[in-house]
Amino acid sequence: MGRLFWKFFFAFWVALVSAAVAVGIGVSLHQRGEDEVARERAPLEDPRARFIVEAASGLLHSAGPTVLADVLREWRLERADGLLVVDAAGHELLDRPVPAPALVRARRAVATSTTHEAVREVALADGGKYLLFMAAAPEPPPPPRDMPPRPPNRALPIAAGLIASLAFSACLAWYLAKPIRNLRWAFEAAASGHLETRVQPLMGSRRDEIADLGRDFDRMAGRLQSLLAAQRRLLHDVSHELRSPLARLQVAIGLARQRPDSLGTSLDRIEREAGRVDELVGELLTLFRLDAGMGELLPPETVDLVEMVAAIAEDAGFEARNSGRLLTLSVAGEALCRAQAALLYRAFENVIRNGVKYTAEGSAVEVEAGLTADGHFRLLVADRGPGVPEADLEAIFEPFYRSGGGSGVVGFGLGLAIARGAVLLHGGSIRAAVREGGGLKVEILLPLQAEAAYA
Repeated sequence: MGRLFWKFFFAFWVALVSAAVAVGIGVSLHQRGEDEVARERAPLEDPRARFIVEAASGLLHSAGPTVLADVLREWRLERADGLLVVDAAGHELLDRPVPAPALVRARRAVATSTTHEAVREVALADGGKYLLFMAAAPEPPPPPRDMPPRPPNRALPIAAGLIASLAFSACLAWYLAKPIRNLRWAFEAAASGHLETRVQPLMGSRRDEIADLGRDFDRMAGRLQSLLAAQRRLLHDVSHELRSPLARLQVAIGLARQRPDSLGTSLDRIEREAGRVDELVGELLTLFRLDAGMGELLPPETVDLVEMVAAIAEDAGFEARNSGRLLTLSVAGEALCRAQAALLYRAFENVIRNGVKYTAEGSAVEVEAGLTADGHFRLLVADRGPGVPEADLEAIFEPFYRSGGGSGVVGFGLGLAIARGAVLLHGGSIRAAVREGGGLKVEILLPLQAEAAYA
């Protein structure tokens, strides 16, 4: 079960427990309040308490405090919860402790002249004043058996429980509905063509399945945005690449019509330009199949990758010598692999010939091939060409990329893009780096279990 389930579970559980606790606390506080009020008022309003206070105040007024003290002991009213006689200084006649709340209530009753309560203030002839009151009411008689008990007032606790449950439910609904509304807004924006929309910043610090869905949406929108931009760029580049040979074809056809004597030269030009268009279309189809993960749709075969690199390097080295360049090869062992041999041959050839094409005259292209310590096949091609800026090391694997230092080299800019597609199809990796002293290094790593890509 996911994190969202536990959030639901604990939220509902907390809501129910909080509601139950609120009801229980409300009932307890309500009942305690009623009992407290009853206890506070009982000593002052009980008829028997008033009779005791009246009798004691009369005796105090006529006989004095000494006699009253003897009578209280004789009546067994010397307990602290019985009749209290307090002078103006706060001392009790029998030196008993005086409850502060009871003393405050008694003084307040005298100050408000509440004659129906069991409180009396007696002024003696010698100027002394005593305050007589009951600290607690006498035990009331039990209620008649046929009288039902008074039902407690449950409205307030129930209302408190309802408010607590409603508050928790509202918070939970808001917590769940807000990110869903954000996702809905993001989907509507993306459907309207605004692929730059991102929802993750609106999720805050959430760490649950809804936040994961927001991150997945952002990745999807970013991927769609990049694919759409790549599609537009590809259409622009293809139209640009086709415009030049088509324009030359039209010129050659026009010359053939105007000058029949140069028909052979015009046909040669038409053949070359048609071949360039055919080559471009072929490379575009290959790139499309690689991007779609289709490869050449041929069964894999076992091939020695080291031997394949050696064969390519031999042909490329012959062409390099004719152009005043060198190619050095360093290979070791063998690297048997079940893979699409034609695709890997095309990838290795594009990388090696790319190095020969861009390296400076009189320099050498270094090619190394062999196995790494972890059992991967490694191909390294290092040239001494104009190199590539650090910021463009990833861009050179994009279709129709043009390096500023290689503007005079003929090509469509699809070779490294096809190489990357072929390598990725076989579960490998390809990367470029700036070579110390000038030039570019391209490294290819391939797992020898490349047939897993076709399982």
